[in-house]
Amino acid sequence: MTDTLQIAARLLPWYDRQRRDLPWRSAPGAYADPYRVWLSEIMLQQTTVPAAAPYFRAFTERWPTVEHLAAASLDEVLVAWAGLGYYARARNLHKCAQAVAEQHGGRFPDTEAGLLELPGVGAYTAAAIAAIAFGRPATVVDGNVERVVARLFAVEEPLPGVKPKLRALAATLTPRQRAGDYAQAMMDLGATVCTPRKPKCMLCPVAESCAARAAGIQEELPRKSAKADKPTRRGTAYWLLNPEGSVLLRRRVEEGLLGGMAEVPSSGWEPGRSPPLDVAWRELPGMVRHTFSHFHLELQVLAGRAGADWTKAEGIWVPVDRLGDQALPSVMRKVVRHALAHV
Repeated sequence: MTDTLQIAARLLPWYDRQRRDLPWRSAPGAYADPYRVWLSEIMLQQTTVPAAAPYFRAFTERWPTVEHLAAASLDEVLVAWAGLGYYARARNLHKCAQAVAEQHGGRFPDTEAGLLELPGVGAYTAAAIAAIAFGRPATVVDGNVERVVARLFAVEEPLPGVKPKLRALAATLTPRQRAGDYAQAMMDLGATVCTPRKPKCMLCPVAESCAARAAGIQEELPRKSAKADKPTRRGTAYWLLNPEGSVLLRRRVEEGLLGGMAEVPSSGWEPGRSPPLDVAWRELPGMVRHTFSHFHLELQVLAGRAGADWTKAEGIWVPVDRLGDQALPSVMRKVVRHALAHV
């Protein structure tokens, strides 16, 4: 049976010795800046630590406070975010910064309830900020914590349906003191010791309290429901050069997939998109492939040159050597590389 009283007592000393050195973490005993905690948690949604770290450093160097970020334009934020994926996060990041700056005097609310009222802040993010930045005894449950809790309590029901149960069990472990350190300790434990495959039980500070280890099923948990196969969508991207050698880009609508981002004009994979001009298009060899969270995408790339009517095309013309300055998502960067390799 899991000894809930001993989990924090054993885990916190381990964390004091083994804590990961991450760019958004404050030094031991130092004040945790809510802005840096919030920014890191938004970036880490659906993103790994190695992928998020350089973006975090770039953002905090360019916008060191929430007021600086609020004063930036959405275009600037989207360009800086490009490549990190899940672009609704960037739009909500900008909205949230503005809300904190304009409605809260540049100070983040210090309770879960107050944080939940901010744009783009959900239950997990609110709990993480409340615990790490303000020391509130909030229960922080990410994928790493779900795995640790499933093993500690030998929970055999599969994810994602068992998430509410795992959260309730995690709440029984959350201490009232050092809640922020405890939350980060659980994350570190899952990331470095209680790993998805081949957990390092011999190094685990709470192994004696782990019901899954006692039963010899730790590598089998957490169980997961079978995933449905992702569908494949297909479309066409149009690489159009004008007589001056610039490439046509256009902005996607604010709402929906890749909302507000720049794109090489494309059609087919979403409704309402069409070729930018009636020109002599030629098909480039090969295909661009990209996977989103819910579907695979295959794009054929057509290349063309605009004539005298090039100014009628909807969008902006960008010199090839300035494409890096645009808010191009990863799939469109693949299109650019493909076109440059074959034109």
